[in-house]
Amino acid sequence: MYKYVTRYCLLFFCVFCITKLEAQIGGSRPGLSKMMQQAQTGTSENGKPKEYELAGITVSGAKYLDQDLLIAVTNLTVGQKLYLPNDEHIAKAIKALWKQELFSNVDITITKFIDDKVFINIGVEERPRLSRFNFRNIKTSEAKELKGKLSLVSNKVVTDATKKEAVVRIKKFYTDKGYGRVKVSVLERNDTGAVNKVILTFIIDKGNKTHINQITIAGNVNATEARLKHSLKGTKENMRFTLHPDATASVYGASKRSFGKYLSQFGFLSPSKTLSALDNYFRFTFSSSKFNQSKFDDDKQSLVAYYNTLGFRDASVIADTVYPVKNGNINVEIKVKEGHKYYFGDITWKGNTKYSSEFLSRTLAIKKGDVYNQELLEKRMGRQLSPDGGGEDVSSLYMDDGYLFFNIDPVEIAIVGDTINYEMRITEGAQATIRDINIAGNDRTNEHVIRRELRTLPGNKFSRSDLIRSQREIANLGFFDQEKIGILPKPHPEDGTVDIDYTVVEKSSDQLQLSAGFGGGVNFYGNIGITFNNFSIRNIFRPKFWDPLPVGDGQKFSVSYASNGAYYNSLSTAFTEPWLGGRKPNSLTANIVYSKYSAAAIGTDPNFSFLRMAGAGLSMGKRLNWPDNYFVFNYGIFYNNYRLKNYALVPNFTDGYSNDFHFKFVLSRNSIDQPLYPRSGSNVAFTFQVTPPYSAFSGTDYTNETPQQKYKLIEYHKYKFTADFYQKIYGNLVLRLVSKYGFLGYYNTGIGFSPFERFQVGGDGLSGYSYFIGKDIISQRGYEIYATDATIFNKYQAELRYPFSLSPTATIYGLMFVDAANAWENFSQYNPFQLNRDVGVGIRIFLPMFGLLGLDYGIGLDRYDAATGTTGIKDISKFNFMLGFEPE
Repeated sequence: MYKYVTRYCLLFFCVFCITKLEAQIGGSRPGLSKMMQQAQTGTSENGKPKEYELAGITVSGAKYLDQDLLIAVTNLTVGQKLYLPNDEHIAKAIKALWKQELFSNVDITITKFIDDKVFINIGVEERPRLSRFNFRNIKTSEAKELKGKLSLVSNKVVTDATKKEAVVRIKKFYTDKGYGRVKVSVLERNDTGAVNKVILTFIIDKGNKTHINQITIAGNVNATEARLKHSLKGTKENMRFTLHPDATASVYGASKRSFGKYLSQFGFLSPSKTLSALDNYFRFTFSSSKFNQSKFDDDKQSLVAYYNTLGFRDASVIADTVYPVKNGNINVEIKVKEGHKYYFGDITWKGNTKYSSEFLSRTLAIKKGDVYNQELLEKRMGRQLSPDGGGEDVSSLYMDDGYLFFNIDPVEIAIVGDTINYEMRITEGAQATIRDINIAGNDRTNEHVIRRELRTLPGNKFSRSDLIRSQREIANLGFFDQEKIGILPKPHPEDGTVDIDYTVVEKSSDQLQLSAGFGGGVNFYGNIGITFNNFSIRNIFRPKFWDPLPVGDGQKFSVSYASNGAYYNSLSTAFTEPWLGGRKPNSLTANIVYSKYSAAAIGTDPNFSFLRMAGAGLSMGKRLNWPDNYFVFNYGIFYNNYRLKNYALVPNFTDGYSNDFHFKFVLSRNSIDQPLYPRSGSNVAFTFQVTPPYSAFSGTDYTNETPQQKYKLIEYHKYKFTADFYQKIYGNLVLRLVSKYGFLGYYNTGIGFSPFERFQVGGDGLSGYSYFIGKDIISQRGYEIYATDATIFNKYQAELRYPFSLSPTATIYGLMFVDAANAWENFSQYNPFQLNRDVGVGIRIFLPMFGLLGLDYGIGLDRYDAATGTTGIKDISKFNFMLGFEPE
């Protein structure tokens, strides 16, 4: 009896162990009972786990995964010792497989025993894979943009985590666009055309855009609510801009339609796409702000940073609330705690040997008793790099003199009441010498074109300002994406040297100019031209460098032709070599121009009345090192031949020839940081144009001479001055200020002013127009042409610019402007305070292939005249279109 009890107990124990093993390895499968019997048979007599050698591993159910890789994940190997029925290696193998998130079921079973050897099978059921995915309830353009933001690709394993990640990204995409209440659900269905594949459909309910109705700030005592709201860069209250009671609809509607139609007729964009693109601009300008949670979080930090500039170093946002209101928008409430106001105390220096403490204190320019300002301290130490390379902060003193390993650490050594004492701990390090310069990314442009623009040269001491200047020079070439120019110093402390790696991203710099216009007596005319900004003469016979013409050497070649048929034709071509000889930045430019304009009525003989001009020029340019290395001096010689037939250019001069042989000198200084959207710097130029004083050598009294004799050899002296300044105001908001002056003088009172080279002011400033009227064209927005034979002009411009896209494929920015200009026929009439004023808004779009596209809506304030009834907004406003150039 005792033996039977013992046997039943042993049997019960084995069954219990086998059940435990089954639970560990994933549940019942066909053949499991046999495995249990085998496991039961192989169990040691005392009921303890028995040692086996793993003799074989098979895999079943894997359709896409590599079986060897799957076995490797389990960490099970043939020859391994297992203690059955509850070996911990089996449990770990199952956990490792589940951790991959590739399977919907995992099962490990024993297939057979041979003596003390065991064979197992890993059975898996793979999760479905993605066949494709789509969206519902959104625009095609949004779906296209979304697909690029989701990490979903065909044949990817679909898990709950995969779907959740996609939903999070979709919500973020729409939240950033102002749809704060967006809802996303996922519909998963089997793809009947494929095995074990599913189709995901994301059902999107964007809801209405979440606009900010009101922002309220509490707890502020030492800063006004308006100023604190201004510090919130991406969180603004709902507001609307209005130019005039009758103007808002006109600008938003008419300008969109006009500009869209204007661009689409030349095949650049379809009207619908053009209007869609312009919507982004007008909505920004005329509609309300959207709420974005991530921007709001950043703005709270900006608010605290503003308080820090006022001395409140302990300021914080202690509470914020965002809640909906009845009109569908939201209100934002912020509560701040200002804390105490602090001041700078004693500032001492430690570790400085090159410069004295007194000199460093003067450079830091922070005195005891100044209001504490963390931002100012960082700037004066040089931790905030200025766009122009600094030079007025402590770090620049050292790093512009080779001290690449320099470091400054401001330590608060004591806080006495409201005063903070600092110790500036400096590590000067050794001066670093530039060893190697490496350039990458220049797929089209020859390396020497970039190297010759660099201010960092092997063997020179390292200089941070030279790095920034080099970046500016590369950007100004116009061949690369100016936002993606990379500079990476790689120091070698062991030998005191540094390598500098420059990386660039090529962009299309060639331009196809297609423009059209009305005016100047030529009615409708068209212009076609092409400019190759990275031309290469030496690659003309090397076809592999053609794209579509030979490229790579930074030369410029342009051809332009304008015509309206038989009544106006103009052809011009120019070539520029920026580094003549290849050793110094001395440029050479040659140009040829021909134009013929007929004043005859359309339908009559165009040769009855015309003005014809043919000319050529040769000029040189030289970079100067004094007063600084931003200066350039250009000088050239030019000849233009004019023929008039029944053409009334000036009184009594309708037939004959005129010869204009002149010298031109231009002294300019250009420190603009970027060519497409400048944020800082200036471009100042003085131009002096002069002919020989022929009348002084002829001994002839020209008072009673015929116009043909007076103007056979044209003589004059001409002066022009332009000052163009850019200053970043806030973020990417830029202020542009421009002043322009011009004066034309004469040598002989008997001859007077030249009939050519005068100034025409007002209107659009049509491209190429100066070639057939022999005058400088000075445009003014909001006005028609009001001065045609001026010898003096003044013009002033002020613009606020804001970019909507700085992509190299399309640089887009909007602007608001105020202009004032006027022109006079002689100096006795000159009155610098008598100016024609205008205000307005505009947009600029720079496309690499077509150049600049622009639209301005200007209101001529001084066109208002109650006496003549010119009082309506339509009577005093004007649209100005531009294509291919910015009018002077």
